[in-house]
Amino acid sequence: MKAIFFRLVMIFVFGASLFSCQLKPSSHDEMVRLLKIQRERYNRLDNYYASAPQVKYYDSLIAATNSKQDKMIFTYDKCYALIALGREEEAIPLLEEQVLRINKEGINGMDKLKVQLALAYLRAGERTNCVMNHSPETCVLPIRGAGIHTAQTGSRNAIRVYEELLEKFPDNLEYKWLLNIAYMTLGEYPVKVPSKFLLPDLDRSIGDSSMVKPFQDVAGALHLDINNMAGGTIIEDFNNDGYLDIVTSSWDLDEPLHYFQNTGDGAFVDKSGSSRLADLTGGLNMVQMDYNNDGFKDIFVLRGAWLRSNYGEQPNSLVRNNGDGTFTDVTTQSGLLSFHPTQTATWNDFNNDGWVDVFIGNETWQGNASSGSHPCELYLNNRDGSFTNIAELARCNVTGFIKGVTSGDYDNDGWKDIFISSLSGERFLLKNTGLKDGMPVFENVTKHAGLDDRRSRTFPTWFWDYDNDGWLDILVGDFTFDKPISSYAAADALGTFSGTSGTILLYKNNQDGTFIDVSENAGTNKTAFAMSANFGDIDNDGFLDFYLGTGNPELESIVPNKMFRNIAGKRFTDVTTEARVGHLQKGHAISFADLDNDGDQDVYIELGGAYKGDAFHNSLYLNPGQDVKNNWITLDLVRKNNLNVIGTLVKLTCRENNTVRTIYREVNSGGSFGASPLRREIGIGRATVIDEIAIQWHPAQKAQVIKNVKPNQHLRIREGTDNPEGIPLNELNFTSTGTHGHH
Repeated sequence: MKAIFFRLVMIFVFGASLFSCQLKPSSHDEMVRLLKIQRERYNRLDNYYASAPQVKYYDSLIAATNSKQDKMIFTYDKCYALIALGREEEAIPLLEEQVLRINKEGINGMDKLKVQLALAYLRAGERTNCVMNHSPETCVLPIRGAGIHTAQTGSRNAIRVYEELLEKFPDNLEYKWLLNIAYMTLGEYPVKVPSKFLLPDLDRSIGDSSMVKPFQDVAGALHLDINNMAGGTIIEDFNNDGYLDIVTSSWDLDEPLHYFQNTGDGAFVDKSGSSRLADLTGGLNMVQMDYNNDGFKDIFVLRGAWLRSNYGEQPNSLVRNNGDGTFTDVTTQSGLLSFHPTQTATWNDFNNDGWVDVFIGNETWQGNASSGSHPCELYLNNRDGSFTNIAELARCNVTGFIKGVTSGDYDNDGWKDIFISSLSGERFLLKNTGLKDGMPVFENVTKHAGLDDRRSRTFPTWFWDYDNDGWLDILVGDFTFDKPISSYAAADALGTFSGTSGTILLYKNNQDGTFIDVSENAGTNKTAFAMSANFGDIDNDGFLDFYLGTGNPELESIVPNKMFRNIAGKRFTDVTTEARVGHLQKGHAISFADLDNDGDQDVYIELGGAYKGDAFHNSLYLNPGQDVKNNWITLDLVRKNNLNVIGTLVKLTCRENNTVRTIYREVNSGGSFGASPLRREIGIGRATVIDEIAIQWHPAQKAQVIKNVKPNQHLRIREGTDNPEGIPLNELNFTSTGTHGHH
């Protein structure tokens, strides 16, 4: 009898336990729930980027006041919110009414209403032509061909108002810049621009670009031209078929992740829904890694940047690749759940155990106590699917308005170090001193390294070896401005720009623990205001080039993205105009990758701004191959037991024109905003054979060496195996379906 009773009790307990487990949401479902909560609380009046409640609020103020001046001020604020929502056609008549009153009654001090009317006209023309009738040439500076507006009312009206403003404020560079752009949208630059307002040579090449041919935007033909706000992008082979796939995100919490799988025959198929990635929304940036060493690349989504504590305390997502075409959010079960505003993280093996760890740069708005403190985090991989935050013990829990982080072994001591940029003015170079009590410990060596320059705010950054001397250098984008950033672009065009605002700062490694600023000599000291950036080798000469996505969140910020070509590791030249990649829309995450397997790297960029009305179509710039047909090699590196490959160093030795040269590449996803594939795509110039490939598997001390490798092929090299495997990949034709409009 007791035995029967015991069995009944156990059945009841097991059933209750099973019922309880069924009620408990999975880690994936828990993240979906958390993101839903974030979405529901986003649209509130005190959220600077939530424009819909602001329209309602200013409507109430307009209705409650009898003051003409107050009505004007509130109308101005309401119309800015309308433009931010993409509702320019509603804003224009309201602004026209107020401007008419200003002119009729001779009211002084309300010129900002005219400025906003000009902006509304300009953006209405952009929406009608560039968004609704998108083409591959849309918004690419210099605007020409199919980029010329067919519906011209918006730009015509903008020109009229900007010229009125410039008659009163002839030295205003922002108005001059936007006026010249408006004329260009009509195909009338420079001929019809009044000479006193003309910014010269906006349609001419800037540097020595004779070896760069124009790229072609094929995103529309491939249905990859998603129209969304600022976000992240990853190019990676997520299903291990050898062909590179694309994942995108948007900081809009209403926008799902998108997953485009490469079919291997010149097309992509949208797998967002079936993969379950579409369950997850938001994310200003993303990066990939294989956190559990199962041989499939996983995804880390970063959220909350710019939004301060009230709305920026959004969870990041660790998304596991299940290897069967589906993905699962495992954030809560992995121990990575935290709520800090961020857009930047770097994955590397910081304790040299073969498992990848993650350092996250969080945003603390200094001088605003209500935003709280959000120190950086370092999560050590526990090798069981979970992570532990050791930032405080590891002495890397720095606090600042962090915008970019990167990791690499700058001093070649076998331990991965960290560099951090910030909008609060600090920079941090954290040297990894090795293990203490089983965990890595970092030392702040910024001042000793010569990087302690607090005069400027900085944004995207990375470690790279731009001159192939075997030592990692640092690039970081300046983001310091005290006036509209289009003013700096205008000053650049007039030849009156000076200083470092918005320029690219390049620090050469002195090989003794210190760095020297070579920006001026290297030619990177040109104004750009990069929000995103990444690097690759567009001409396969073995020297790394870079591409910048530019702008800032403000609606008036219309400046071109920029591409710089590396000249033999000595200097950089602006090749934006020749390459036809000077897109005027807000530039965000960038990936370099040979998507079509023809040997040269293409560029995918996530375009769009911080407001719903500032969404835009992404671009995929197809590399046409350059006039000098340089050779290349693609290396897919695989470690024993699928141990972490990030941080592995590749050294190629070859002979070009009877001169021995070495080319160095470290395995990573590139810059701090946008992710390139972890396979190494390496140009070798005119060399016809690679004498030696030396692979320093991190953290191994001895390199694996493979000799006499033929170029222009895709290889897989496995740790401990000296015979590379050829990877048979089709060269894909992405232009056979034409370059028609957006999807």
